[in-house]
Amino acid sequence: MVTGASSGIGWATAEVLSKGGANLILCGRRENRLKELQSKLDTPSYILVFDVGDKERVFEKINSLPEKFSSIDILINNAGNAHGLNPVHEADLNDWDAMIDSNFKGLTYVTKAVLPTMVSRKKGHIINLGSIAGKEVYPNGSVYCSSKFAVDAFTEGLRLDLNPLGIKVSAVHPGMVNTEFSEIRFKGNKHKASQVYKGLTPLSAKDVADLIEFMVLAPDHVNIADVLLLPKAQANAYVANRKSSTKL
Repeated sequence: MVTGASSGIGWATAEVLSKGGANLILCGRRENRLKELQSKLDTPSYILVFDVGDKERVFEKINSLPEKFSSIDILINNAGNAHGLNPVHEADLNDWDAMIDSNFKGLTYVTKAVLPTMVSRKKGHIINLGSIAGKEVYPNGSVYCSSKFAVDAFTEGLRLDLNPLGIKVSAVHPGMVNTEFSEIRFKGNKHKASQVYKGLTPLSAKDVADLIEFMVLAPDHVNIADVLLLPKAQANAYVANRKSSTKL
């Protein structure tokens, strides 16, 4: 199961895992985009349309899965968003709610809904998409960073709780990735979004998807538990080399 499969990292992850032979449950809010993705895949897939922040809908949809898709072996918690880049005193509360509902609460809802079949079989792998923002706080990103710090903590707690059951729990924390992320953050302002990656080569969605596939394919006794993935030009949340890197 891949949440947020209608674009970016989720879309790329679905394509990579399908090429590797996995059957897929594609989750997202944009049914037309999910159908477009489904038409490109090499393996059987099933579409679930819901917003991860809608608790009742999450459980309703996941509980409605047909038998062929009901035993989920791998959950990729990818859905999330960033809204606004403002200091706390100027931020929009609706932006805060959207980020907390999607990035953290939605991730926990989906995990809770999927866990029963993994627990009953004592088998499974959960991979949560965090962010470098879950490792380092940066100016004007207080609540976005908070939501990703929460993902990091939840992932560690989940790993502890599920360890006796033999269920793997992992996290990927990307730095700059060239997806819709910045365009959404800046309310559709493509010029502002383009400045985020100006003068350097960011990660692509497929770079992250390839890492996820590597984690999934690790031997059963190996859990690649926590990975910070950065483009070469990025040193941390604050420092990036925008001079010598290839221009986009």
